[in-house]
Amino acid sequence: MTAAPRKLRVATVSLAGCFGCHMSLLDIDERLIELLKHIELDRSPLTDIKTCGPCDLGLVEGGICNAENVHVLREFRSRCKVLVAVGACSVNGGLPAQRNHLDIRDCLQTSYLTGTGISRGFVPNDPELPLPLDKVHPLHDVVKVDYFLPGCPPSADAIWQLLTDLIAGRTPHLGHGLLHYD
Repeated sequence: MTAAPRKLRVATVSLAGCFGCHMSLLDIDERLIELLKHIELDRSPLTDIKTCGPCDLGLVEGGICNAENVHVLREFRSRCKVLVAVGACSVNGGLPAQRNHLDIRDCLQTSYLTGTGISRGFVPNDPELPLPLDKVHPLHDVVKVDYFLPGCPPSADAIWQLLTDLIAGRTPHLGHGLLHYD
């Protein structure tokens, strides 16, 4: 009797983004059942596991906008053999990077002190809050990224293709029809 092939250990994490990439992962719908025959989920909002053990594959959505994102990403990368930047925010900063042409101090003052509808506001200054970075960065500015899956968010079919290629030991190949920017 032959042993069942070892399942890939997969973890996910969300940084500065909207969580749309995780929603696209869920949008693979009934294919999740097939996927779970080949993978075991570690840290992920889908499992509510907060720490990451050694993993074969890490999927990261969101860019890097604060000191905590940097710490989480570096620790996550150290535990994952292969790291995939999933979605526009992780690939190039995405929508959060729209603030990159502005001064962070001005952003905070407008958001908390002078913006429309603000009355007697204050800029939060609690040691529990992570320090914002001057700019929003894509993942590859901080760690080595093995694969990039663009899109905002990438489609469920693109995520499925990427995962099935990696599970089969193939270099992911996403044809033109799988990449959308709408």
